[in-house]
Amino acid sequence: MSRYMVTSALPYANGPKHLGHLAGAYLPADIYVRYMRMCGHDILFCSGTDEYGVPITIAAEKMGITPMEVVDKFHSVIADDFRRFGISFDNFSRTTRPEHKEFAQSVFLELLKKGHIVPKDMKQLYCSDCRRYLPDRYINGTCPKCGSEDARGDQCESCGTWTEPFELLDPKCGICGAAPETRETRHWFLLLDHFQEWLEGWLGGQSDWKTNVLKYCYSWLGDGLRERAITRDLSWGVPVPLEEAKGKVLYVWFEAVLGYISSTREYFAKAGKDPGEWKKYWQDPDARLVQFIGKDNIVFHCIIEPSILHALGNFSLPWNVPANEYLNISGQKFSTSRGTGIGMGEYLNHFDPDPMRYALAVNAPESRDSDFSWTEYQSRNNELADVLGNFINRTLKFTESKFEGSVPAADPDMVLLNKALETAEEIAALMESFKFKKAICVAMELAREGNRYFDTAKPWKSLKTDPDQCGVTVATCLNLCASLAVIFEPFIPFSTEKIRRMLGLGELKWSDAGTVLLKPGHKLNNAEILFRKLEDGFEKVLDMPEVPVEAQQKEPEKPQVDFEDFMKIEFKIGRILSVEDIKKARKLYKIEVDTGDKVRTVVAGMKKHYTREELQGRLVAVVCNLKPAKLCGVMSHGMLMASDGESGVFLLEPGAGAKPGDTIR
Repeated sequence: MSRYMVTSALPYANGPKHLGHLAGAYLPADIYVRYMRMCGHDILFCSGTDEYGVPITIAAEKMGITPMEVVDKFHSVIADDFRRFGISFDNFSRTTRPEHKEFAQSVFLELLKKGHIVPKDMKQLYCSDCRRYLPDRYINGTCPKCGSEDARGDQCESCGTWTEPFELLDPKCGICGAAPETRETRHWFLLLDHFQEWLEGWLGGQSDWKTNVLKYCYSWLGDGLRERAITRDLSWGVPVPLEEAKGKVLYVWFEAVLGYISSTREYFAKAGKDPGEWKKYWQDPDARLVQFIGKDNIVFHCIIEPSILHALGNFSLPWNVPANEYLNISGQKFSTSRGTGIGMGEYLNHFDPDPMRYALAVNAPESRDSDFSWTEYQSRNNELADVLGNFINRTLKFTESKFEGSVPAADPDMVLLNKALETAEEIAALMESFKFKKAICVAMELAREGNRYFDTAKPWKSLKTDPDQCGVTVATCLNLCASLAVIFEPFIPFSTEKIRRMLGLGELKWSDAGTVLLKPGHKLNNAEILFRKLEDGFEKVLDMPEVPVEAQQKEPEKPQVDFEDFMKIEFKIGRILSVEDIKKARKLYKIEVDTGDKVRTVVAGMKKHYTREELQGRLVAVVCNLKPAKLCGVMSHGMLMASDGESGVFLLEPGAGAKPGDTIR
């Protein structure tokens, strides 16, 4: 059994959170935590609302109330929405708590003492109309890197770049829109360049992290880390604990990442446990820190936070940071201010949590942005009803009607239960690799297998012709229902609780999948409907604004090609003879492929998708007459054909009996 500390990004308490937030950092974390708990691991799951910084003051000004009133209101809303969606935090804290302020200030003083923080005079933008220095989030402008006109003074959400106010093109005050002037002020800087070399070495050892995370990190390191101001001229925030810094507060992205630790400390204090026990999760070398975030937070969790923890010298560093991309809606980023957001609470006021948990898990933006639509949601809801719900209901109703609601006196068919065991093992491997989308699809396939078994066995017929065999069928299906309750638990916990209640079972462990949990004579409870199908137009109860037509347009279709042009391409079956690494190439293999007429050298970007052993001897589809190209110093004379989708990259597999040299047509 291992010890894990799991965190989800601290959401700003400036308003209710939407489904994009849920899909990015909270649902995947909860799926992972629930699975790990079922496996018996010592795991703690903490987060909390981020309650300082400019987003809070902006919300307060718009609402005409104090920042404290804003965070009091929205902390409760956010915490309740997470609870209703089943996000199973051990502790959900607040950064306005005195304990967090004291901890953040102590870290600031420690790094100041060690020489990693220094004061410097700097130029800052000042709005004469608003009569205030403008913190970075109060400044809007054009991103110097991607040209987006929606960039802020701290970050461009379009390309993810961490910006500085003076880097923006045509900066404007984010409050009144006036062009700001430049004034001089003093701030304290974190010398991130102190950690450049260390970060390069540390990140270089994280080969099993997501490619998108490492790509973001390497882009910042490639530009060279610079000193960054970690104080601001604001009245709302953690005060800088220095006499000469009166009126200044700690930058929210310095103190907020410390909120995970202060939330853990609070958990043990509230539980009346040893107050020093939090160190087992943050300072034990054997503890694993897993942090779930969205891609816009990568720099803060993979550059800033590790630098701070490393500088402190006695803290665990992130073991993995499985950041997700964005969930969009009809081609636009989720945004309540733009009318394209669906609030978590708004959804829950009309619909059950599990169908949305399932829909978001199947459509998770794990490796690229994904798109949410009500049509897709309806399809996934109805899939739950038609597949999982149907199998559970038909099995229990048949048992209720024909066997008086008790498990028949028969030994179940272990072939199907062994299939459940194999499925649980496959899902376990996917869960531990943070591939939740693939895992939920594998789970649903087992439910389909249950329906196929029920249809093939025809217990309504065998009840008359072979009662003993009918008993075997029902006992098998009932125990498969129990296994499905196990493997679906991390994804749709409210529904699996109902399944367990109907089956008369208590809490289950992951190792229970594929075992005989329901013995002959075990009494079941009354069956109830798990999921109800949705008719077209169901979403109108939300009274959501229409998404503009132009936002619904997809990527333009590829131009059509003539049949003659297509026939010029030579596709053949090949067998991989050897696979070699290419020096300094992180993604590429040098592959020798026998295509019948010759052995070709092909350079393929398969390193992050297949090991060399998995490729060796494999039959593949090859484009043979592609113009040769030099890649990383190696001439490539062809291309391997593969699918590339949200679930990953997979080489196309020729059918049984195919051999090298066969033509593909």
